[in-house]
Amino acid sequence: MSVSIGNVWLKENFNLPQFSLNSTSYINNYDKIEINTNGTTTRFFGKKYGLKSESPLEHIVFSLKHEELNLGLLKAVFEQLSLYEIKGYIEISPKGKYERKIGFLYEFLTDQFIHLSTEITGNYIDLLDEEKYVAGLKIKSLKWKILNNLLGSKEYCPIIRKTNELKELLSLDFSNEIKQLQQNYSPAVFNRAISYLFTKETRSSYEIEREIPSPDRLERFIGLLQQAGAQSLNELLDEKSLLSYQNSIVDPRFSASGFRNFQNYIGENSPNFSERIHYICPTPEKVKGLMDGLKISVNKSDHTHPIIKATIISFGFVFIHPFEDGNGRLHRFLIHDSFVRDKLIPNGFVIPISANMLNNRLEYDNVLENYSKPILPFIKYSKNEAGELTILNPLEIEPYYTYPDLTAQSVYLSRTVQQCVIEDMPNELDFIQLYDELKIEIQQLVDMPDKMINRFILFLHQNKGVFPKRRREEFSKMTDDEIKRIEVIYKNLVKPQ
Repeated sequence: MSVSIGNVWLKENFNLPQFSLNSTSYINNYDKIEINTNGTTTRFFGKKYGLKSESPLEHIVFSLKHEELNLGLLKAVFEQLSLYEIKGYIEISPKGKYERKIGFLYEFLTDQFIHLSTEITGNYIDLLDEEKYVAGLKIKSLKWKILNNLLGSKEYCPIIRKTNELKELLSLDFSNEIKQLQQNYSPAVFNRAISYLFTKETRSSYEIEREIPSPDRLERFIGLLQQAGAQSLNELLDEKSLLSYQNSIVDPRFSASGFRNFQNYIGENSPNFSERIHYICPTPEKVKGLMDGLKISVNKSDHTHPIIKATIISFGFVFIHPFEDGNGRLHRFLIHDSFVRDKLIPNGFVIPISANMLNNRLEYDNVLENYSKPILPFIKYSKNEAGELTILNPLEIEPYYTYPDLTAQSVYLSRTVQQCVIEDMPNELDFIQLYDELKIEIQQLVDMPDKMINRFILFLHQNKGVFPKRRREEFSKMTDDEIKRIEVIYKNLVKPQ
């Protein structure tokens, strides 16, 4: 018979169902790891791993030794334990590695102070195992002889696990791949491609939100992308700065005057007018603290891989959702801004991130739901006739927003960059390189105005060489045979068989 241990034991015994676990552990007769259909793992440990007692602190030690750090769960458990119990456990072996970690994390998560009867001496130890986690800049805790290498503060602290997939993706030299692209194509072709990609990236970012921007909003967003990396991060993440960006890219009627002071949520109406909620954002009272914490987290992750830093900034921002409108577009802008600032891409360059997200919409939606979905069943809320939502158990769910696991988002963004640099951008460059030749051949077949040819080619390119039926009326003067022959010309030139 299997017996629960570690985090799953803590979750069960302290009645904390709102915390999702990436892995669960059990004591059994043998060691075994099972991969579940939802991607989580179940680990079985032999009887030698059994605990001396059923003390919650013994389960916490087991968790720190063998499992993933779940700050939200740990905070909720600490809040149900007495300071006297914590202090008594630590003072049995105050120099112990895990006793010191428990002491530090207890103070970090609860703001309660433990008065030790003896001073801890000895060498400093890392709080996070840097083989298992992406770690932040180290801050010494003299009291506990701990090097705090968490990626944030008590206000906001993401966790990113170094999975094998993430390590493999981050080992790729994306900057060198981009340099190779610059060498493989003429400056004229490369510059034309970049100019085109700025427009494509902007249109795609709006299209993800199912919006068609007006020409002036299109130009403003392109201008925003071209400014990427110009401000310091502290300036960029300041409320006033983000507010100016938000105002520049949304319809003026929905421009904000500051971070939101109301409860927001993301949902959609079905044909029968019932509403399906996808994500309930943090309470308005928490927004400023979370955004301040995000700044600290970004500074603590300053030395990490550019993609990790971009993940923390951009996904952290969109999950906090500080505005009513424009959060998604700003989230995608922040990715570009981070890449330019950290020199993953050159200044004045753009990677078609939004275009890739749009073309792989299901994958993008899944990575957002990976974060938003697990907490939904545990949020208690009410809605009035005006559709305004109120969270009824804010303290119970607060740790979920404060201590997010951004591992899946880090993997996703790494994989997206890989696809953009290795696949999407070479395809775009090849297309630009052959554009003039393609244009001449089409003109020889149908001598239509230059503007119409450009639009026809654009529609073909966007639809992978097949002319979209919804555009047929715009080209009503052309015959079906002419359209089919142009599709063949396109496929022969742009995608030679």
